Amino acid sequence: MEQSFKSETALTRFLRYVSFGTASDPNSAASPSTPGQFALLRQLETELWALGAAADFDRAHGVLYASIPEKGAAGPALGFIAHVDTSPDAPGEGVRPQIVRYTGAPVALGQGLTLSEEEFPELAAYRGSELITTDGSTLLGADDKAGVAEIMTLAAALLAPDAPPHCAVKLAFTPDEEIGRGTSHFDLARFGADFAYTVDGSRLGEIQYENFNAAGARVTIRGKSVHPGSAKGVMVNAAALALEFHALLPKEETPERTEGYEGFFHLHGIAGGCETCTLDYLVRDHDRVAFERRKEQLKEAAATLNRRLGEERVTVELQDSYYNMKEKIMPHFHLVEDACAAFRACGVEPVVEPIRGGTDGAMLSYQGLPCPNLSTGGHNFHGRLEYLPLPSLLKMPEVLLELVTRSSHVL
Repeated sequence: MEQSFKSETALTRFLRYVSFGTASDPNSAASPSTPGQFALLRQLETELWALGAAADFDRAHGVLYASIPEKGAAGPALGFIAHVDTSPDAPGEGVRPQIVRYTGAPVALGQGLTLSEEEFPELAAYRGSELITTDGSTLLGADDKAGVAEIMTLAAALLAPDAPPHCAVKLAFTPDEEIGRGTSHFDLARFGADFAYTVDGSRLGEIQYENFNAAGARVTIRGKSVHPGSAKGVMVNAAALALEFHALLPKEETPERTEGYEGFFHLHGIAGGCETCTLDYLVRDHDRVAFERRKEQLKEAAATLNRRLGEERVTVELQDSYYNMKEKIMPHFHLVEDACAAFRACGVEPVVEPIRGGTDGAMLSYQGLPCPNLSTGGHNFHGRLEYLPLPSLLKMPEVLLELVTRSSHVL
């Protein structure tokens, strides 16, 4: 068993890890929020010990740390982090991956779903390559089990007898990143890294050190329900007011109408009826001033309706989630430069761009651990059309190993 773990490829590891159903649950207060995550973390702990890494599993909170000692080199301890949960936005139990050679023709996944260049033009770059896809019934889980597999493959390479000289390397696997709790119980001292990277990006070559400032907003509307036959002048329809509230926000500033550095309001949940109604928004912007302005816009929309109604029936609750890590990375920009050099050394042209989302690294950077984000190679995360080019999966461990050696000072 020990030898098989040492000789495995990132593909073998990835296919094993996606067999664990690890969708996180925002309605659970446990950590991890679902038992499948704990099961995968225990599997990783077993594998790390078999590889020769010193594993340290915080069972109370579901965070797995590991340490690989330096070998013939010095330098700051470098960390790599990935999360084991998958998004609850799509089914994640019973994943049945399939490997197909992409010729340019549409790929039928099952469940009536198809991957095509017409819908996803980036597929053209993978003609002639093998793709790992879903069978259409679930997501694949490359976010972030590809990152987990790539880091574990790095660990095996660093612990092999022929490993190149390298600095101390620290690993961490976190739960519940997809529901915003990935670093809730992260212990920086226990981790022990001076700098780190999350391996949680998309297409091969991505390097990200800018992300959204993020907040969640819940708008609660209190109506007055009476029989519709005698409602004139009495009824206050909370559901109708919810539509009015949403119409007061800029209609062009939504996820489906924005890109790059453009921020948005994302209505991702609405529930209720005439008596009460709630709207849940994700508020996002790369610019901190614009971010604060967006939160004020929500409050202003509520005030507008309350003035018209003559009483306070609309309330807004805001909770900041994370902030743009750029200001924390810029003093340590060598992390980005080293990552660019590592990709180029492995024949991959780096793509430095902002994240239209967030990672555990954003929170960790604000806690004092500068932590840019690197690609995993996957595409179309959080849905049944997710796919992972096999060459990208196999290339990333090479990039990570190159990054470690470049960050080390040979004695």
